[in-house]
Amino acid sequence: MKILVACECSGAVRDNLIRLGHEALSCDLLPSETEGPHHQGDVIPLLSRDWDLVIAFPPCTDLCVSGAKHFAAKRADGRQQKSIEFFMRFTRLPRFAIENPVGIMSTEWRKPDQIVQPWQFGDEATKTTCLWLQGLPLLKPSNIVSKGARHITAGGAQSPRLV
Repeated sequence: MKILVACECSGAVRDNLIRLGHEALSCDLLPSETEGPHHQGDVIPLLSRDWDLVIAFPPCTDLCVSGAKHFAAKRADGRQQKSIEFFMRFTRLPRFAIENPVGIMSTEWRKPDQIVQPWQFGDEATKTTCLWLQGLPLLKPSNIVSKGARHITAGGAQSPRLV
């Protein structure tokens, strides 16, 4: 499959997809942290290409509930609307997976198709992660381990557990 991994500079998802035999390209405004196929720049022009799948990790700074106390200022200066519109660009694609923490997209667009935790996939940590999917099955927990510590954001707020 030809897969675009949007808003990813680590190369981790891209590299795992390549190991599985896919043709994958990561894209981010930042350079890739690892060697591999990467486009440094705006992802929007790449969305018109013929991808079999787009996996997107749009920035959550203006969308997630851990920053809710700043929502009024972000709405007033247009940052939040710009972030909503960016997120929504991925929803117009025929096949996608969009990842984001719990936030306003559940009300601005729709509830996520699935909510997962890192501890369901072998990482001893708790961080509520929302997935919006189109043309893809739900993830199945593959390696359940201890829930570990709750993930704390840079601002110090705990990621809430909303299901």
